[in-house]
Amino acid sequence: MALTAQVKDELARLRVDKTSCRKAEVSAMLRFSGGLHLISGRVVIEAELDTAIAARRLRETIADVYGHSSELIVVSAGGLRKGSRYVVRVVRDGESLARQTGLLDQRGRPVRGLPPQVVSGGLEEAEAAWRGAFLAHGSLTEPGRSSALEVTCPGPEAALALVGAARRLGISAKSREVRGIDRVVIRDGDAISALLVRIGAHEAVLVWEERRTRREVRGTANRLANFDDANLRRSARAAVAAGARVERAFEILGADLPDHLREAGELRLAHKQASLEELGQLADPPLTKDAVAGRIRRLLSTADKRAAELGIPDTEAGLSPELLDL
Repeated sequence: MALTAQVKDELARLRVDKTSCRKAEVSAMLRFSGGLHLISGRVVIEAELDTAIAARRLRETIADVYGHSSELIVVSAGGLRKGSRYVVRVVRDGESLARQTGLLDQRGRPVRGLPPQVVSGGLEEAEAAWRGAFLAHGSLTEPGRSSALEVTCPGPEAALALVGAARRLGISAKSREVRGIDRVVIRDGDAISALLVRIGAHEAVLVWEERRTRREVRGTANRLANFDDANLRRSARAAVAAGARVERAFEILGADLPDHLREAGELRLAHKQASLEELGQLADPPLTKDAVAGRIRRLLSTADKRAAELGIPDTEAGLSPELLDL
């Protein structure tokens, strides 16, 4: 099951007994999933949801808390719709429910943000508002570079109200407008986990954390592997470059070369892929890494100095630009 569907399924089954929390949840679900319509002089409430269980929860809460009946309309998938949609409609008592849930103010004007009783409520009401908003229009992407918990909002006022509710819960959320649509987004992994716990998705957060941990471990392993591969390639190219320079040094200096420098150069040519430490162990008697590096460095500098005196190409003459950059 996709993470979004799993979270919504768990939230829709969560038992909430506190009446103020149930009211806050219904207000948020209606605000973020529906709208007010005026039909034949009547105020009609419609809430469109993407899961049947969320629609059933909304209908039951409206009936239990407010005593209003509603109808359910199933809109089958087709065209741009990938799945069925579930529309909860309140016709007969639409205006009464709109006033009770804060969709309309005392003067009958639409409320653009969340109702005052939700905004000024406690932490449990803030959690309920987020739960309702996520059930209405929330999504959760897989952990990774672009992971996010996101709620699509009906307008900037509702987005700011949801950001404020998150702030009261100690969670950082941001509102932004994308292609004319307002959204509230949480990208930090720890913040996403914290919010899922606060709104009641305890099982889903375990799945989220497990996938997040697996992704981080895999990412770390890949970075280390890439780092090791890059180091190995760099070391191999450096060894090839050193071997080519040593060969040229032998051509320049001929027999006029101290034995200890010749021995170091011959080790480099005989073991082109070996590290300096490995060359030191192959020497007789064994040498330190610094000693081998120093002898090869003196061999090359001596050859370059002789080449300059003779006016001939030095030890770097035959190297490609890629090897010269090492």
